[in-house]
Amino acid sequence: MDNSSRIFIADINSFIGGAIYRALKREGYSNIIPEPPNEPDLRDKETVNNFFAHKKPEYVFLAAGKSAGIMGNIKYPAELMLDNLLVECNVIDSAYRHGVKKLLYLASNCCYPRNCPQPMKESYLLTGPLEPTNEPYAVAKITGIKLCQSYRSQFAANDICGIPANSFGPHDDFGIDDSHVVGALMRKIHEAKKINLKEVILLGTGKPRREFMYIEELADACIFIMQKYEEIEPINIGPGGEVSIGQLAIMMKEIIGFEGTLIYDTSKPDGMPIKLLDTKKLTDLGWKPFVNFKDALTKTYSWYVNALSSNRDK
Repeated sequence: MDNSSRIFIADINSFIGGAIYRALKREGYSNIIPEPPNEPDLRDKETVNNFFAHKKPEYVFLAAGKSAGIMGNIKYPAELMLDNLLVECNVIDSAYRHGVKKLLYLASNCCYPRNCPQPMKESYLLTGPLEPTNEPYAVAKITGIKLCQSYRSQFAANDICGIPANSFGPHDDFGIDDSHVVGALMRKIHEAKKINLKEVILLGTGKPRREFMYIEELADACIFIMQKYEEIEPINIGPGGEVSIGQLAIMMKEIIGFEGTLIYDTSKPDGMPIKLLDTKKLTDLGWKPFVNFKDALTKTYSWYVNALSSNRDK
């Protein structure tokens, strides 16, 4: 992949897709198709096939498909599963049929078993039951991995798969109910401070441990493995390290300046108790993390506050 290669990012308007687009632009890639916000309906097979026939992309970053936090996974299992299945089937098949040189499919760390040994190695996929709260979504993402491997085995398609850590950063979804934990916590604590609440109720026990990755790091790592990784087995994408949800909430409280109390609603589910990735494959290739976690949270909050201000001014 060089700076003049025809590159398709599916979905270029998504959180991760948009970050990959900005990273490619910073690195001088000039032939990204299409430019946002234009994009075919990835859920429609004929539309996707016509797009590939007309635009003839050489490289594809497949970062599309709906996602949500624990409560969203519980409320919308059919929507999340169907959306991801349609997108990955249409894009992976059209990429093969129209001679794409290489495709990177991004799965999810939800694909690992609920009680997986930690940190999670790529070889641990499909070795145990999934976390029940996100099983339909995880099954869809696992299907994407297996579809890439099947097209590679049967048709010699150059498809690779990445499994990223929990990502966060500017342009994330900051909905309280259905978004991922960083965005939801940030909005909830910010709004509590704004109206001088004395406490904030958080879902679960606060004990689950997670590995978080700033979106700029994830985009950089995706471009890196598109250039460097060639194997049929997936590769984990993460910066290493871990933080509990409770520790995350305390950091968020300090960054936002909220002086109230954090209360945990233990009647709500925690999800997987621990999700940490073994990233030896990635670091052995030469990629290294470059962002301090608390600094990244601070940058994300600054962006969020500025975005709220800009929306009020419109």
